[in-house]
Amino acid sequence: MQTLTFDSDDMGRTEEFLSRAYARMRIGSGGTGTGRTRIERNAIDSVSVDELDLDFDMSYSVTPLGRICLCLVHEGTIEDHAFHGVRDSFGPGDVVSFAPPELPYEGRVCGARYNITMLDPALLSQVAGEATGAGAVRLTGHRPYSREAADRLRQTIVYLRDHVLAVPGVADQPLVTATAAQHLAASVLATFPNSALTEPTGSDRQDAHPAALRRALTHIEDHADQPVTVAEIAEAAHVTVRALQYAFRRHLDTTPLAHLRRVRLSHAHQALLTADPGEGVTVTEIAARWGFHHPGRFAALYRECYGHAPHRTLHGS
Repeated sequence: MQTLTFDSDDMGRTEEFLSRAYARMRIGSGGTGTGRTRIERNAIDSVSVDELDLDFDMSYSVTPLGRICLCLVHEGTIEDHAFHGVRDSFGPGDVVSFAPPELPYEGRVCGARYNITMLDPALLSQVAGEATGAGAVRLTGHRPYSREAADRLRQTIVYLRDHVLAVPGVADQPLVTATAAQHLAASVLATFPNSALTEPTGSDRQDAHPAALRRALTHIEDHADQPVTVAEIAEAAHVTVRALQYAFRRHLDTTPLAHLRRVRLSHAHQALLTADPGEGVTVTEIAARWGFHHPGRFAALYRECYGHAPHRTLHGS
């Protein structure tokens, strides 16, 4: 996990910092005097979550970020935000995608406190499952489908910020961060118009045979202790992700990620059975080791599967 903080009332230092932290940009203040900028970032390799607080009005002009950049406005406004023929303004509660990763943008921040969440565009393809060479999945609109979709994405970002990236012991677990990044990407796809093709084609349906499913199940079992994406499972099964998802739905009435979660839950169960609580091993530690970053949700899943709380297994009662 990487963290950084910035606090300055010097516009030159602020411009230099923003250019390093995001992309090359020029900023300007519409008024006289100085304004204060505060920024806090928590990040993993594919995702970063920043909280920014500007107590002044600032114009910005930014070169392409190369990442999907989401903005959640807490207070104040962002006005005249423009890219490639689009011009819009955002206020408190709005969740938007600033611009396609390959395009520059510009606008004005007006005394705003806001969140910037950036993610690797490749995560969308990993989650949506476009085959390599079939074209990367991209967002085709900067506003959410609905207020309900925006609210769900906001909750995902806040949870990621507060319960994954802000907790060093959790954020340092590879399975936790991989799962959290995929969950964020799935939430983005469920929130914004995008180019993903989700329904299986005729060829996908034909490829969703038991042999492909067996290859996928073997790959999941052999790599459950590693960060695994749906795209990687599909590649191991020699089918598209749509075919893989259809095979799991058709033959097992589940999804690849739900099955992966069940396999990891089984491994966590075995670890609880063999662990010695006298050595300081905890349920939370074992859960995080197997990709479960929310103790309460892990306990609920465990109880649903095994009929009792995980701490009961750990302590042999």
